[in-house]
Amino acid sequence: MSNTRRGFLQSSAALAAGLTGVGSAQAQNMPPGAPQAPAPAAGPAVPASQIQVPKIKFGNVEISRMVLGVNPFYGFAHYNNTLGTVMKEWYTADRVCEVMHQCNRFGINAFNYVHLDRAPQDWARFQAEGGKMHLIIQVTAGVDSAMLVKTLKPLALQRQGEVVDKAFQTGEMDTVKEWCKRARDLGVLVGVGTHKPEIIDLVESEGWDVDFYSGCVYNRTRTTDEWKKALNGEIMEMTSDIYMQSDPARMYKAIRQTKKPCFAFKILAAGRIPERGIEHAFRTAFASIKPIDAVYVGMFPRVKDEVRENAEIVHRILTNS
Repeated sequence: MSNTRRGFLQSSAALAAGLTGVGSAQAQNMPPGAPQAPAPAAGPAVPASQIQVPKIKFGNVEISRMVLGVNPFYGFAHYNNTLGTVMKEWYTADRVCEVMHQCNRFGINAFNYVHLDRAPQDWARFQAEGGKMHLIIQVTAGVDSAMLVKTLKPLALQRQGEVVDKAFQTGEMDTVKEWCKRARDLGVLVGVGTHKPEIIDLVESEGWDVDFYSGCVYNRTRTTDEWKKALNGEIMEMTSDIYMQSDPARMYKAIRQTKKPCFAFKILAAGRIPERGIEHAFRTAFASIKPIDAVYVGMFPRVKDEVRENAEIVHRILTNS
């Protein structure tokens, strides 16, 4: 994604080739003369079967070290409202399911699902079409965990990071601990999500009965006062989505210090990493987490085939090929 508005508007006019079953100009009603995505380099395409994302043991199963993220599917861009709207409009049920099937072809077999919007219907359709993924569900405020386990049969439940961070800021972490205890009784893996490395340190020090953590590498839930302190008294627009370059090292340190499996997310800063830095960000992530850890990555192949590109990068890094 370009870091300029002009670049974004230009790139938004082009549709990635490489999604099976998704047309080009006709599918997106592009006007004549609209900019097109660059043509792929000449040469035979490597079959997806040869580009497989390596796996780790998680619970009693093996899951891919890159887990499909959910945010782009339903317009949670964490960038601005315009991009969020573009994501939501582009991601029809057809495209959600096709991206999930494409992930399957590259060996991505886990999905960080959230029970919002059209997600239950899209998931049911994907399964009906023969798709299979292990669900690691983010449980948001007000959603019944027992219902999720009964209807969706997930591998794991994690308390959503937004909920956990708010409890931390208001001194109500006991509510998160009680949620974890109830989730344990449902017979699934139990995790805590957060954007704050100090929360992982706290849960570890108190010895909670949890199986894993999900850590955002950017601490985007600081309070206004915390932002002013971090930014030497300055405050920026959109304080809910400020991404500081010094943050990832702090979360990666917390991830390495726990023996429990962790999932690092927003490793590409919600699209803020420039094109030339994407592989470096992936390499930094895998060099900074443990061999038993993985990453959540949302994908939006509106301009280029991000599914294949990400799978190729992760395959190349983890197989040294």
